[in-house]
Amino acid sequence: MPIFNLEILTTEILIMKSSFIAILFCLFTVSIVSAQERPLKIIMIGAHPDDCDIKSGGTAALFVEMGHQVKFVSVTNGDAGHMEEGGGMLAKRRIAETQEVAKRLGVVYDVLDNHDGELLPTLQIRLQLIRKIREWDADVVNAPRPNDYHPDHRYTGVLVQDAAYMVGVPNVAADTPPLSKNPVFLYFQDHFQKPNPFEPHIAIDITPVIDKKIHGLDAHESQFYEWLPWIGGYADEVPESKEERIAWLKEKRGGRINAAVRESLVKWYGASKAAQVKYAEAFEVCEYGTQPTKEELKRLFPMLGK
Repeated sequence: MPIFNLEILTTEILIMKSSFIAILFCLFTVSIVSAQERPLKIIMIGAHPDDCDIKSGGTAALFVEMGHQVKFVSVTNGDAGHMEEGGGMLAKRRIAETQEVAKRLGVVYDVLDNHDGELLPTLQIRLQLIRKIREWDADVVNAPRPNDYHPDHRYTGVLVQDAAYMVGVPNVAADTPPLSKNPVFLYFQDHFQKPNPFEPHIAIDITPVIDKKIHGLDAHESQFYEWLPWIGGYADEVPESKEERIAWLKEKRGGRINAAVRESLVKWYGASKAAQVKYAEAFEVCEYGTQPTKEELKRLFPMLGK
């Protein structure tokens, strides 16, 4: 009959128990650290290939520099945005421009194959956007407000609003797993006053990355040096040389800070720092999606106040 030393056996059990607890503690700690270190995932949705770049290229550049992940989505392929070119050839050119932007800013750039100038808020396109938001596992979704001079911009805003709740509904777009938490949805800044003006709940200092933003815009040659000057009646202003074009584009598209955005900068950065900001991008919290606290906004926009 075997003889057990009760004291030794008890000691071994205690050692095993302590080791097990230590392993569990390590696993728990690692999981917390991993969760904290997970990069933020931001998806910015515009109507055309260049909309996200104009409205939030600087903010995107800041996110990327901080190690977070940004995706731009153009809901149309841009096949109508030119005075001489059009159709499939123009769409190919504009898609190529977006991929150059992706390299310059460090973002992912998707272009959906919907015709420019013909966008409607259909179920089919809503499902496309629901899938895009889910596949990216987005923490933040940016899009235009549904009041704008361009119908494609307006309907992109409506489409994203319509997707805001549905991204968490399993039986909608059932081929793509739903999000477990509804993202924070934000509007890009605009200057339209009716039916209600834009409210800059967040204003981000993009002065440190303004040249990177302009470098991204410069990749859209078909737009900033051809189509937009033509339709805007200032084609004769476009310089010839590359260096002059960059300087001109910075002056044209750098953005002016209005009183409301300046006030928001003071709120987030303090009066002293806000007074030094030369370039900024602002966003309004959408009434749909998760309604963030001030602390949550600081977590989702870690560049605020820096």
